[in-house]
Amino acid sequence: MKHLLRPLPLALAMALTACAVGPSRPRAPGVEPPKAEIHDITTAKPTSPTATAGSDVWGRLRGSFVMADCAGDPGIEAWARRYTASPQRFESQMRTVLPRLLYVQEIAARHEVPGEFALLPWVESHFRPVPPQKNRPAGMWQIVPNTARHMGLAVDRNYDARLDLTASTDAVMALLSHYHDWFQDWRLADYAYNAGRDSIDRLVARDGAPPREQAVPAMPVRAGTREHLVKLLAIACVVREPERFGVTLPVLEDEQQLVEVAVTQRLSLDKAARLTGMSPSTLASLNAGYRNGVVDARRGGSLLLPSKQAAQLRTALLAQAAGGSADLMASVGAAPALPNLGDDPSAATRQPENVPPPPAPAAKATVRTHVVKAGDTLLKIAQRYHVRVAQLRQWNHLHGDAIQVGQKLAVSATH
Repeated sequence: MKHLLRPLPLALAMALTACAVGPSRPRAPGVEPPKAEIHDITTAKPTSPTATAGSDVWGRLRGSFVMADCAGDPGIEAWARRYTASPQRFESQMRTVLPRLLYVQEIAARHEVPGEFALLPWVESHFRPVPPQKNRPAGMWQIVPNTARHMGLAVDRNYDARLDLTASTDAVMALLSHYHDWFQDWRLADYAYNAGRDSIDRLVARDGAPPREQAVPAMPVRAGTREHLVKLLAIACVVREPERFGVTLPVLEDEQQLVEVAVTQRLSLDKAARLTGMSPSTLASLNAGYRNGVVDARRGGSLLLPSKQAAQLRTALLAQAAGGSADLMASVGAAPALPNLGDDPSAATRQPENVPPPPAPAAKATVRTHVVKAGDTLLKIAQRYHVRVAQLRQWNHLHGDAIQVGQKLAVSATH
C-alpha cells in the first residue's frame, strides 16, 4: 500500500521533540511499564550498536531490534515468505538498497529508534526516492507536502527535502521518537505513522492500551494500518532469520558506505558527477532532493556519496580551492567513510568540518545564540533558525533533547 503520512496539527509539529521545556505532555491512558520477564515490544530503547563488536552489520542491526520476532503473528511469516518468494530477486533488491539502509540505521540509532524502523522504507517505497506529484506522497518515506512542512522539511520546485535522504530520515526518526514518547509503545508509533497520531490516540483513550503480548495490536484500525506493521515486522523477520527463508544477506564494502559531503557553494550535480566519476543518474538518485540539479548551500547544502567518490570529490574541490577558485568548495571529515554501525551514533547527522575558504582578512569568531523560553523545543528552535536539530545538538554538546528555560544555545556554527 502507498502510505500517506497524514498532515499533523501545527501544535504537534511544534512538539515533536521528546523533551520540551514546560509542562509534560499527557500520556496515553492505560499504558503500564513493561515487566522484565516479558519480551519488550513497547517501551524498550534499542541496544546501542557500540555494544556489539566486529564488522557484522546485520548482527548489529538485529541487536537493535526490540519488537516481535517471526513467531509473533501468522501474518509476519506469511509476508516474509512473500518478500522472499524469489530468493535471487530479494537478494538483488537488498544489495541495491543496503547502502541507504545502513545509513538510515545510523540516523535511527542517533534518535534511539529501534532497528526495525530502519527497514520502514522497504515497506513504504523499497528505498526509492519517489518523485513528487502535486499533493501526493513523495520520497522513500512517502510524505505528503503539508506533513513535510509541519516536520520542518522544505518543499519547493528547486529543493524537496522529502527526497533528501539525510534530512527526511532525521525528521522521520524525530517523529517516530515523538510517537513513542507519546504512546510508550513502538507498535503504536508505527500505527500512528500510518494512520496519524490523533486517530490512534482516540482509540487508546476509548479502549485503553493494547496488551503488550500482542505483536500486532488487535485495535479497530484500517486493514492497511495493521498490514503496515505486519510488513515491517516481516522484513525484520527475514533479517533475523535469513536462512529460514533461503536467502543470503549481502555484505557492504567499505567504499560503498554513504558519506555526507558538505558543499559551501553552488555546485551542479553534473559537475559533481564528472569530478567523482559517478554516473549522473546514480548521483542524482542519491541526491534527489535537488530538483533543479544544483546543490545550494542554503537548501540542503550537502551531497550524499559512496565514501570512495566522496574522497575524490574532496580532493578535486580542495585542488580547485588551492588554485584560487572560489566557485566551489566542499568538505568531509578527516575520515570520510561512514562508520560501521555503532562506531559513532551521531555520525550520520553530524555536521562535517568545513574546508577553510580562500584567505581573507582575519575576523573575530562569532556565533549566533538563542535564549530558551518556556515552550521551546529543539525542533522549534531549529525551524526558527533554519538549521537541523542534529546541528543544534552538536554545537551545544547535547546528548538528547532536554533543554532548560534561560539556557543559551548556539544556533549557528562559529564564523
